[in-house]
Parts: sequence; C-alpha cells; structure tokens
Amino acid sequence: MALTELMAKQAKPKEKTYSLSDGKGLILEVRPSGRKYWIVRYWVGGKEKRKSLGPYPGVSLRAAREANFELRKDIAAGELPNRTGELFNDVVEEWLEKRAKPKFSDSYLRTVLIRLNRYVLPEFGHRNLGDITSGTILALCRRIEEQGLTDTAHRIKQLMGQIFRYGIATDRIDTDPTSALSGALQPHKKRHYATIVDAKSVGELMRNIEAYPQLLTRLALRFSALVFCRPGEIRQAEWTEIDWQSAEWRIPAEKMKMDRPHIVPLAEQAVATLRDVHRHTASGKWVFPSARRDGRPMSENTIRVALRTMGYANDDMTAHGFRGMASTLLNENGWPVDVIERQLAHVDKNTVRAAYNHAEYLPQRRDMMQWWADWLARQTKE
Repeated sequence: MALTELMAKQAKPKEKTYSLSDGKGLILEVRPSGRKYWIVRYWVGGKEKRKSLGPYPGVSLRAAREANFELRKDIAAGELPNRTGELFNDVVEEWLEKRAKPKFSDSYLRTVLIRLNRYVLPEFGHRNLGDITSGTILALCRRIEEQGLTDTAHRIKQLMGQIFRYGIATDRIDTDPTSALSGALQPHKKRHYATIVDAKSVGELMRNIEAYPQLLTRLALRFSALVFCRPGEIRQAEWTEIDWQSAEWRIPAEKMKMDRPHIVPLAEQAVATLRDVHRHTASGKWVFPSARRDGRPMSENTIRVALRTMGYANDDMTAHGFRGMASTLLNENGWPVDVIERQLAHVDKNTVRAAYNHAEYLPQRRDMMQWWADWLARQTKE
C-alpha cells in the first residue's frame, strides 16, 4: 500500500525504529526520537544498499518519489548512487540506537552523549559523512589538546572511529578517516588500575570472595578472577554466548573494546561457576542480571561495592584489576607474552607486526586458562 502525506505526517515514534513502505524500495524510517527519514533500498550484486534522501517533512512524499525514480533510472543505467551524502548527525543518531545503547552501560552512555554534544556534533553534525576527513578530525582533536585535555582528544578520535566503522558496516562509506591518525595525537598517560600481584595476597582475596554473602555477586567475582575479561564484558555476558560443549565463551565483536570477536576458553572451574550461576539465572538473557532492574545486566557498581565491603580500597583492588593481576602473574610464571596479550584481547601497537600476526593461540590459551584456574585454587587453599 502506497503512503499518503497524512500517513507520513501522523506516523508516531515507537520504542524502536520502524519503517513504512511506499513501494519500489522507498521507505519512511521513523526513529524513537520522532525524526523521520526517506530511505531508498536497492540491490547491487545481490547485496542490499541504502541511500538516504533526507528528512521528512523537509523532503516531501512527492519529492522523495521523484528522487527515487531518478535514482532508479541511474542504477538501471549502471550509475551507482553516491552513498556519502547522509548527514553525520543522522548516522550518529542511528549508531546510538542500534550500537551504543544496547552495548554501553548507562553511565558510559551519558559520557558518550556529553562528548558528542560538547565536541563532535557542533563541529561535524551538519556535514555530510563523506566530507569529513582525517585533517578535519585532527584539527578538532588538536584544539582539544590545546585545552590540556589530551585524554579527551584520544577519546574523541576513538568515538568517531566507532561511528565511521558503523558507517562502513552499513555501507554508507568505504573508509574510516580516523585510521590515518595513528600517532598524530600527543601521547596520553596510560591509566593504571590498582591490583594485587603477591601470591599470598591473591589467596587472601580469593578466600574473601568465597566468603562474600551475596551469591550472584560472589560468583561474578570468582568468574572475574578466572577469566580476567573487562568488567563490562562480564556484566553483559549472555547465556547464548556460552558454548557448553566447547567450554568457550564467545563474545561478539560489538561488545568488545576493539570491535573484534573474542573467544574465552573456559577452565573446568569457570564452567563449574557458570553452572552454579545457570541454576539461578537461566530463565533470563543475562548471565549476571541486575538484582534491582528487570531486563538489565548487573550494575557496574556491584563488583566495586563488593570489593569495598571486603575491605579493599580503590587504591588496593578494582574490578579491572583482575586483568592486571592475571597479566602480571602469568608473565612471571613464564607464559608467552603473545598468548597472554591475545587472551586479554589487546591489540598489538606495532602496526607492522599486527598486520602479519593473526594467530589466535587458542590451544595455548586453553592450557593457560586451566593453569591459571588451578593456580588460583592452590592459592585459595594455602
């Protein structure tokens, strides 16, 4: 059924983006913000492409149909549309809805919105996606650096890179201009998270964890020590990601800091811990759900509060500190650096070496994770 101006005008926003079809590949996309966009869907080589025609009512139904007609004539003549004419602000809005909101914690999402609204959108929101270059991004980051905000400049570059990579994934653009800025910004001080690396103190920590009264928090703490993933990855773990047969936790790329999928081999103790958790949370989506908010993962404050309750100040141990603890002790016990770094899901900063080293080291990592779990068990008993 073809659309009418009245139907387009009266289309109300819903919780998620939805589309109204006018036929011949023309749709009106209605977003939760209430903004509406004309999109043309077409196919090249069996693959679906999308072209934005602009916002409604700025672009009327009649104008959208005429643009769709002309575009399809060009496609039939072998002239592919320019995909880079969409406003950066529109791509950001879609990225927030489809990538950021499902992936980020509430507090981190607030930080992202502040950075976008304070630095990025005033500079680039009104520009076409394809008109933003490495040079214009560098100019913004340099102005931020001049304010003494070196870390913020790096965060802005990283944030814009995520948005451009989303643009590549959704076939709006071919390259990420932030990728050319490696080494262009002032180096920033690396943040060091408090951790524990003395074997005796590690044993004391593990005994304190096993004595913690709240069951799911205790299991989350134990699991954190066993797998030493990033706190956000653990909080947002889903049961569908656990491969019981292979004893692996398969984390999809969209949940990872470096936007690449990650396999976590699970030691026997980690599998046993997950089975304990499964008895209590198997009916839901999250491995570690929120105790207070239905349908949400465990709060980012839960582990921090538990550590404080056990007597560990922020300068003693943090949720992120389990990673430093494992990294230090595995290195000290002779495990290969490449294997440890791959398990930590770190990216090799030597770009030439990284280009040739695609090894996953999965068998070695499996052995290492079991050794680590056994080592923790010994320290707990001593």
